[in-house]
Amino acid sequence: MTADAWITLAVVIVAIVLLVRDRFNPPLVMGGAVLTLYLAGVVDQGQVLGGFANESLAVVAALYVVAGAADVTGAFEGATSRLLGRGTRVQTRRELLRTCAPSAAASAFIANTPLVAMLAPRVIRWCRRTGRSPSHYLMPLSYAIMLGGSTTMIGTSTNLFVNDLIGKAGLGRLSLFSVTGIGLPLAIAGVALLVMLGPHLLPKRPTPGDSLAGTEREFTVEMTIPHNSELAGATVAEAGLRNLEGVFLVEVERRNRVIAAIGPDELLAVGDRLVFVGNLARVLDLQRMSGLVSSEARHFDHLARNPQRQFVEAVIGAGSPLAGSSLKAAGFRRRYGSAVVAIHRASEQLKGKLGEVRLRAGDVLLVLAGPDFSQRFHQHRDFAIVAPLNWDRPIRREHAGAVELSIVALVVVAGTGLLSLLQVSLLVAFGLVVARIVTVEDARRSIDLNVLVLMATSFALGHAVESSGLAHKLAHTVVGAAAPLGAYGLLAAVLAATMLVTEVISHAAAAALMFPIAIAIAEQVGLNALPFAVVVMFGATQSFLTPIGYQTNTIVWAMGGYRYTDFMRLGAPLTVLLLIATPLLVPIFFPFH
Repeated sequence: MTADAWITLAVVIVAIVLLVRDRFNPPLVMGGAVLTLYLAGVVDQGQVLGGFANESLAVVAALYVVAGAADVTGAFEGATSRLLGRGTRVQTRRELLRTCAPSAAASAFIANTPLVAMLAPRVIRWCRRTGRSPSHYLMPLSYAIMLGGSTTMIGTSTNLFVNDLIGKAGLGRLSLFSVTGIGLPLAIAGVALLVMLGPHLLPKRPTPGDSLAGTEREFTVEMTIPHNSELAGATVAEAGLRNLEGVFLVEVERRNRVIAAIGPDELLAVGDRLVFVGNLARVLDLQRMSGLVSSEARHFDHLARNPQRQFVEAVIGAGSPLAGSSLKAAGFRRRYGSAVVAIHRASEQLKGKLGEVRLRAGDVLLVLAGPDFSQRFHQHRDFAIVAPLNWDRPIRREHAGAVELSIVALVVVAGTGLLSLLQVSLLVAFGLVVARIVTVEDARRSIDLNVLVLMATSFALGHAVESSGLAHKLAHTVVGAAAPLGAYGLLAAVLAATMLVTEVISHAAAAALMFPIAIAIAEQVGLNALPFAVVVMFGATQSFLTPIGYQTNTIVWAMGGYRYTDFMRLGAPLTVLLLIATPLLVPIFFPFH
């Protein structure tokens, strides 16, 4: 190997060790690795900065904006709630199946990255609301979507890329469902493995959002069942309201009759007023729950049309005229152009309607505030402290339909090839901002810079592995060791080498590197080159051992609070399954002779 290859190998090993030890921030480790390679002259300035100019980064950033729009508007919330279920009894395997199977099926026709970007936040909110750990679901979600993407030629961009290479090599382009006979059994077996092993191999990890869900302060909040709610006619247990995590249903008011002792079989009806007590983060989650609306919703139609609205916490001061009065008597909505959706009082549970509760100094109000709330607050000086909740935003259901239509259009246009994924994702993201469905601030907040930095540095590291000759050496070593094992052994070796290389460089680069090697091996031993080309296609899209081998893994890495080694826990048996099954299936559809 060249000196550059040895330096790259050393840097990669050190980076992996640091990531495995989990003592440093992953973007810092990856950035340090790339900086070392740059200073050593292994990569040049263009290769370092090229990672930040990569098309995939722009696609992921744009899709973050689209996913953020779906998040703040509640788009597809009802569909995903029905998919995940409302039960509070933890049945991890059943829930994994309900999460992974439909996601894998959808990924056959929807690009992997936008699908993960859209579904992951919903899975997290469902987990928070029902007491599950997101770490049990996000990694299987990413893996299932990768498996499903390999069932059709349009499931991933890598499939299309390798199909182009196959056509240019004179092997004949593959049709849309040419690889379905291989990919579908692999996806079914892979999802089954995820469902069986996931609960045992994935530890419960705290997520970044857990720090916001402290139980030291309990708010009282009122929600109503609207006339079109799917919860009407369901029991409390069926609606998933019996044992919510961090929030408790204390009473139901129906036609001026208060039901305080609420059993799991109590039927819910349209117009019921439900009173919950819980910590702030979970109270805010209730505002997003499909089938429930805030009891104050009818009072702030003007706020529903203003994208600048936000949640703030306001503490009533000792000399405030609100102390000793109620929200209704003080004319809070008229006075501030805002609405109180929850109240916290230290060491006491509030009773009665929130609008009629006699307020005290020190009470904390959760306020859905209009854009001029700050100005009105300074005029009246009724509060000792006012603090915006910058980590959560009010849901804007009035724009949910537009976002759903935009996402469907993105999928159709990109899937049919009318525009590239980059073009259509940028167009949709820009359109959502111009239409003021999301604000510029919302767009900025929805983009996870850590993920983008990880992706950019991964690309630069991949350039070093490829240009130094290290990847080529690794591939030839693996394939050379399998030469005595015959046709099936060589096919397995090409697959193993491709999967190994794609863990350290981008999937497209891994495919580009391994494709000519695979064709050359087939020609040397006198076999049909097409099965070798197909295993390169599968190997380049299946990255289960590290969080940096595929962008969907990188996306869920931080969201699930995972450690670097967690991916190998579940990824290793999945990799073994594919290494055994894929070489056996490919020759059935693409014979050696």
